[in-house]
Amino acid sequence: MKILVTGGAGYIGSICAAELLAAGHDVVVFDNLYQGHREAVPADAAFVEGDLRDPDAVARLFQQHHGFDGIMHFASFTLVGESMQQPLKYLRDNLVAAANLLEHAVAHGVGRFILSSTANLFDDPAKIPIDADERIVPGSPYGESKYFIERTLYWFERIYGLKYACLRYFNAAGGTPDRGEHHEPELHLIPIVLQVALGQREKVVIFGNDYPTKDGTCVRDYIHVLDLAQAHILALEALDRLGSRKYNLGNGNGFTNLEVVETARQVTGHPIPYEFGPRRPGDPAVLIASSETIRRELGWTPRFPHLAQIIGSAWEWHSRHPHGYRR
Repeated sequence: MKILVTGGAGYIGSICAAELLAAGHDVVVFDNLYQGHREAVPADAAFVEGDLRDPDAVARLFQQHHGFDGIMHFASFTLVGESMQQPLKYLRDNLVAAANLLEHAVAHGVGRFILSSTANLFDDPAKIPIDADERIVPGSPYGESKYFIERTLYWFERIYGLKYACLRYFNAAGGTPDRGEHHEPELHLIPIVLQVALGQREKVVIFGNDYPTKDGTCVRDYIHVLDLAQAHILALEALDRLGSRKYNLGNGNGFTNLEVVETARQVTGHPIPYEFGPRRPGDPAVLIASSETIRRELGWTPRFPHLAQIIGSAWEWHSRHPHGYRR
């Protein structure tokens, strides 16, 4: 199949583009390089620089490249905290980008669409792990923007017959030898911990040590980025057979912040000092997503479920690329 990957110069999108190519698909990457990196785009993928918020740029994309069989939509503003400070960047810009993309998708007969959604749809889950049919209460304007896009896809299926899958997950982590996590600023725990191991930070600050967990620190669900890519590809290939779907993705286990630090110490051989800071407002004690539905329907199983595997792959990339994609 010929697949358009929006946000394919970003962390998850570039690795998914590489995995699509490895699976024999043709790939076109569309990215504005706001947080993405041109160096992350696989060499065998066609690259088009442009912004989904610009309808003319999207029109040129579909004029230049014909015959997409499917779209994987990763391009998005994704920072929960920022969305609480700049809500329209999310509630407007994420929606405009998706609307422009969907308008041209149906106009050009694209029949399959995979949305990289978020488990931030579930701010107040009734139970943990969070099932795919859990009631949706978005935890931020970022989560709300993804829910709006999910609802738009619902109507596009009813009106235009567009088949879609929404994949919701919390914390992508890990890397491949060629691609890894490079954000500016970096706000994610595992790369921050590894920056301490590299001597680029003095210490890690862990927010809160009085949660009702086994060591008092938050429990979070980390999933290897290659396992995420595999789930996206399986979902794409199953749309014709199963129809539209919504899947939560998790590795089945949660890890505390202190477990992340201790595992990173073992993987890297560095002491990685840390200190406790105050709780961050709105941080729940435990967030773990259930992947029961996608395991049952698509046979998806994480290949790298262990924290040491996830951090080890991230450390391999960060060690080889201590300054990320900057030369």
